[in-house]
Amino acid sequence: MARGSVVVRLSKGAVPWRSVVYLLGGGILGAGILVLGLVLTTVGVLLSLVLIGIPLLGALAFAGVPVAALERRRVLLLDPDPAPTPHRTPTTPGIPAWFRLRLKEQATWRELAYTVLFALVLWPLDLLVLACTTAFPGLLLAAPAHLALTGGPGQGGVRPAKLWLVESYPAAWGTALLGLVLLIALAYPLGAYATARAAFTRLLLAPREAEAADALAEVTRSRARLVDAFEAERRRIERDLHDGAQQRLVALTMTLGLARLDAPPGSPLAEQLATAHDEAGRVLTELRELIRGIHPQVLADYGLAAAIEDAADRSAVPVETVTKTDDGTPLPRLPEAVESAAYFAVREALTNIGKHSGATRARITATHTGGVHGVLRIDVRDDGRGGVDPARGTGLTGLADRLAVLDGTLTVVGPPGGPTILSVEIPCQAAERPAAEA
Repeated sequence: MARGSVVVRLSKGAVPWRSVVYLLGGGILGAGILVLGLVLTTVGVLLSLVLIGIPLLGALAFAGVPVAALERRRVLLLDPDPAPTPHRTPTTPGIPAWFRLRLKEQATWRELAYTVLFALVLWPLDLLVLACTTAFPGLLLAAPAHLALTGGPGQGGVRPAKLWLVESYPAAWGTALLGLVLLIALAYPLGAYATARAAFTRLLLAPREAEAADALAEVTRSRARLVDAFEAERRRIERDLHDGAQQRLVALTMTLGLARLDAPPGSPLAEQLATAHDEAGRVLTELRELIRGIHPQVLADYGLAAAIEDAADRSAVPVETVTKTDDGTPLPRLPEAVESAAYFAVREALTNIGKHSGATRARITATHTGGVHGVLRIDVRDDGRGGVDPARGTGLTGLADRLAVLDGTLTVVGPPGGPTILSVEIPCQAAERPAAEA
């Protein structure tokens, strides 16, 4: 009973019949692609003599894109797991952007290679395997019908599959039974080949590394969006504090100053107003420092070079600054995210020098190389005791994560005894906006 149920499952199950449909469809599709490809190539070569066929031949380079999309759908016949496309979505709309992106992707050329392989090798192999596993048993199964069509016994008999002579219906039905057994037995290798064929298609047209690359790219883009949103929020907070709380504190300080002038000298009221006036002044100073730390106005107005100079002036350790390009010209304006990340890296380095290094002087060198397409490099060097360990705090780790979003790197060299050198490299191009003159 158990053996009979297995036979029924194999003969009526979905996998053998799906395998037949998959391979037969591959044969029909491959033959059509071969004929169409030969026709278009011939027409393109002939018309290229008058330059009309050159665009057609160029368009054939993208022939693998629709073929691969159809093949990924056909894989679903045997594998329910969707085969995702390895192509990225263009960031800008329009056909030119689509073509430019596809030209740069390795998946486009991999799909073209698969299309050529499919048109020349795979579909004949599919039909050959299908013929060996179904056509031969099918001819044996058709022996009784073949014998009846020739007039029945006594008419010379038939030779199913050109193998042996069958002259009677018992022999014909025995041949048909043999064909049925062969058909069931060959369902295993047929399904194995079809499964391997689908796996080969998935490997070339929807590789797992492409899914991982897409996921990684999306994570990188999401991190960049988060950094942009974070920077926008910092600017909003800085603007609100500058235009709101700071202005109110200035007004309060002025009001307290006027009140001190009206109070009788030496009275308790005058002393209380003086105390409140001084306290309001300290709060205003701290608020200005806070605003400068959130998003310094000098960075937004005058660029990275002026912001580095400002940070050096307020450092607890004397700092020498050099800001220039590789040809000696002033440092250009850079993208806002790059300037902000570089500035806060310098701020963190100067803070660490003032608190932990014991240094007596420091030097900041900021250079931009390569013109429009180049790299910003910042080196902060001090003569302190060294022995920097990034694992002791989260400041350097946070800076490294922030720079990684911009494809930048953070390197710290600080052997015991010094010197300590913090290096930042960010690939970026100069912004079109000129640097403002202080």
